[in-house]
Amino acid sequence: MQRRLLRGLAGALLTLLCMGLLSLRYHSGLFPQGVRVTPKPSPPSPGPPELQMHDIFIAIKTTWAFHHSRLELLLDTWVSRTREQTFVFTDSSDEGLQERLGRHLVVTNCSAEHSHPALSCKMAAEFDAFLASGLRWFCHVDDDNYVNPRALLQLLATFAPARDVYVGRPSLNRPIHASEPQPRNHTRLVQFWFATGGAGFCINRKLALKMVPWASGPRFVDTSTLIRLPDDCTVGYIIECKLGGRLQPSPLFHSHLETLQLLGAAQLPEQVTLSYGVFEGKLNVIKLQGPFSPEEDPSRLEVRTHPEAPWKKDLAICFRKVTAMETLWSSSTLQTWGLHEPELIRQHLIGYVRPCSKLFPDQFL
Repeated sequence: MQRRLLRGLAGALLTLLCMGLLSLRYHSGLFPQGVRVTPKPSPPSPGPPELQMHDIFIAIKTTWAFHHSRLELLLDTWVSRTREQTFVFTDSSDEGLQERLGRHLVVTNCSAEHSHPALSCKMAAEFDAFLASGLRWFCHVDDDNYVNPRALLQLLATFAPARDVYVGRPSLNRPIHASEPQPRNHTRLVQFWFATGGAGFCINRKLALKMVPWASGPRFVDTSTLIRLPDDCTVGYIIECKLGGRLQPSPLFHSHLETLQLLGAAQLPEQVTLSYGVFEGKLNVIKLQGPFSPEEDPSRLEVRTHPEAPWKKDLAICFRKVTAMETLWSSSTLQTWGLHEPELIRQHLIGYVRPCSKLFPDQFL
């Protein structure tokens, strides 16, 4: 009985060995001798999709006192072309604004004062709203900024998605210093760069998520109180001192702290943000020529909509002529501000822009 069992096992093993040799001989005949067969590499994983305007969260910080004098100008101009991704953060309810903006008006519980705690309170609300949105970029601007959406998108698209990005314009030509409290009543002097909120700045989501331990919820105000500096400085402190990041300075952001007259008209289409203000009783504005007086348009930044043709109905644009440009009724300029069919627009709206014909004599006379 045992002999039969052993013979059976030996026969089975011999059969398996022969099958293995035959299989090896067969497969070796398919490929030349000495050629190693490697598996096909798997296709590379697709990267993030191309950045679009709807990937950007734009936060405007304002206060009740400027709802009419500043904010309405923005709503009538650049915000009308970035409405879906723009949110206004203020300190008081406003029925008129609520009707125009709907859920894009965020009434915070912050004070209307221009103090460090009040400013940091609003910045914290902006930051938390961005985190909840799931969007790829957070951009903060003030209510006296004019944003060029196309230039903004072009700038942000240049940064690699794998990078931590903090981009804006420093208002100082040196790092700022702060005293960081330490245990046992000691302090440590730290220095860092920050982008001024008055010119606007942007942070990508990858970096923003790293800021959460110091910036989300009440922690942003706590961090601001700790270093006794306002909101924009606090952002720089968190990124550079806590995370070891660095500000990417950009000359394309502008605030009222600059001498804006030095900005050439031919440079305007490439700028990301512009601004205006008053210094020593004089307007600090970009020099632009046009049919609107400084009293009518003190910011010198407004792209007017003719009253006879509402923006959403006819897109009748009365562009201001900029010195050093032959005409603003050009394809490149119209596309800069979000319009892509200038000839079609001109044919449909020529009757509405007669008051502006002196700006475009070659086109309308």
